[in-house]
Amino acid sequence: MRLGIGVLLAMLSLAAGAEGVSSPDGSIQFQLSFAQSEDPSGRYPVYTVTLDDEEIIAESRLGLTTDDSDNFSRGLSRIDVARRSNDATWEQPWGERRFVRDHYNEAVYSLRFAEFEMAVHVRVFDDGLAFRYEIPEQDGLAIRTIDELTQFVINRAGTAFWQTGDGHEGYEHLYQATAIDEVTTAHTPMTLRLDNGAHLSLHEAALVDYPAYRLIAAGDGQFDVDLRPWSDGTKAKVSLPFESPWRTIQLARSAMGLLDSSLILNLNEPNVLGDVSWVEPGKYAGIWWEIHRGLGTWSSGPRHAATTAAAKAKIDFAAEYGIDGVLVEGWNVGWDGDYVGEPTQDLTKAAPDFDLAAVARYAREKGLRLVGHHETGGHVTHYEEQMDEALDLLERHAVRQVKTGYVGRTGSLKRVDEEGQTHLEHKDGQFAVRHHLTNIRKAAQRRISVNTHEPVKDTGLRRTYPNWLSREGSRGQEFNVWGNPGNPPEHEVMLAYTRLLAGPMDFTPGVFDLDFEIDNKPRRVQTTLAKQLALYVTIYSPIQMVPDMRENYERYRDAFQFIVDVPTDWEQSIALAGEVGDFVAFARKERGGDDWYIGAITDEQARSLSLPLGFLDGDRSYRATVYGDGPDAHWESSPYEYVIRQSTVGKEDTLELALAPGGGAAIRIEPEE
Repeated sequence: MRLGIGVLLAMLSLAAGAEGVSSPDGSIQFQLSFAQSEDPSGRYPVYTVTLDDEEIIAESRLGLTTDDSDNFSRGLSRIDVARRSNDATWEQPWGERRFVRDHYNEAVYSLRFAEFEMAVHVRVFDDGLAFRYEIPEQDGLAIRTIDELTQFVINRAGTAFWQTGDGHEGYEHLYQATAIDEVTTAHTPMTLRLDNGAHLSLHEAALVDYPAYRLIAAGDGQFDVDLRPWSDGTKAKVSLPFESPWRTIQLARSAMGLLDSSLILNLNEPNVLGDVSWVEPGKYAGIWWEIHRGLGTWSSGPRHAATTAAAKAKIDFAAEYGIDGVLVEGWNVGWDGDYVGEPTQDLTKAAPDFDLAAVARYAREKGLRLVGHHETGGHVTHYEEQMDEALDLLERHAVRQVKTGYVGRTGSLKRVDEEGQTHLEHKDGQFAVRHHLTNIRKAAQRRISVNTHEPVKDTGLRRTYPNWLSREGSRGQEFNVWGNPGNPPEHEVMLAYTRLLAGPMDFTPGVFDLDFEIDNKPRRVQTTLAKQLALYVTIYSPIQMVPDMRENYERYRDAFQFIVDVPTDWEQSIALAGEVGDFVAFARKERGGDDWYIGAITDEQARSLSLPLGFLDGDRSYRATVYGDGPDAHWESSPYEYVIRQSTVGKEDTLELALAPGGGAAIRIEPEE
């Protein structure tokens, strides 16, 4: 559903000076102007950003270089400006909120350089802004490659919340909180808290056929956009007409203001798939956690976990507790040996002890779906060669969701060229971006949804391709098994203000056995059990795993009830409280119902939160069931201490929560009859 229309405004022409566009509420201003290099003909475009008349982004460069030429980097002589405004509301088929308002003012700056023209599209919303480059077809211009000169110059001191963009683990590094001038190289989203209280997040939207970028610190608050190159050093391979992804700056006066932003989604194109009623959010159990725990193997042999009998037992568990699907990892031929080093995965053949047809049929009989699994080991060309046949196999057995995997370090994706030579490409380079969209489109042709692990970053393409249900793209629960270190208590809080600003994450919350050994070495999940429940609300994903084993859930059957009840698709989501890296609380209303769910989590510090319930219907009373930390709970010394209490609440009430160190609280609020 779409409401409202855009209005095209007058075109202006500037030979010099500055020209701006403001947010609908007037609080955010983007200003574009000329800067002059030492070369007399070297004028180039720059921009600034203010929030409430205070400069947030100081003079920062815009521009592109093409085929090692400075066609679009200097020699700027003219700026023409076309304006329009938009106020529309659109409906998500699934999501953290059903209706999304898309309200912005836009300026399209046509920049005339010495020989050629380029446009910069700028949209300013009440929750931030974005800009993108466009090069139209024009006489005498042919382009094969592009690099960017884009900068973000932060004008104030403050704190940065970031993960390194240099490490081997891609997006799976811990986040750091440092002074802004201590950042070196960072992936996006990178979140900043400035000394005047303003919060901003730097990221991108609508990443299509172009490399992702990371931020390179250049000193004095300057961050340069660095496109991930191909293995031959080329940044972006393009042809005309060309349009870049959006460079985004989410802006808010507080940390909570970032959490309610829909800017990334709004910058993507509407759904191109048509009817997507076949895309189904929900929860899934799986043969996964026990393998990480060392209780079985992906590879064949006497300890192979993905057997027909084991899958049917997992289906029985899921059916008993109303879980929607079951993921089976290790089901196919090819896990033996070094599957990362050699392209051994055959995604068209089941292992000898796994009957795909029988298991899929058994799941359907129980009213569940089987979730497929395609692990590539990073051998992308090998996967693409069998992708059609592998997806056809899933379609034949009515498998409507698939988890894909690209295990291996960043810069390790294997691309085989026409001459049979293997090249190692970045997981967030243009090759990877192209591959993932190929996978999403081919899956959609078969009405299959995708959950991508070890992916390229999320940039909101779930709006355009609603079958891209979720993805990983950060340190998930499995790092608690691997240890050294596991995820510290602040990690899940940090995700809310960084990674999750980009979109859903398949984190796999819900582990109940928090203290165990792997190869006689102790491992700890650094949360309380109540926090594991709260993660189903604070970490948004339309699909949520129920990863632990039956016996661990049934040991704490009363606490497990929250996981049984909590939905994954929401009518509305509201940030209730929070500070970056310290704590966060969300309220979400189930889609198609009247129940609300609240999740609140903290870092290593105990906290007391008072959460107003003003979002409730004023004409009703509700029963609140709180699954919270016990009085002596602590992630390290007593993680299993929890309490469950009920009370009657209404719109005028405030919910008082006591969160233990590394703890949390999960609340279900139901209307009373």
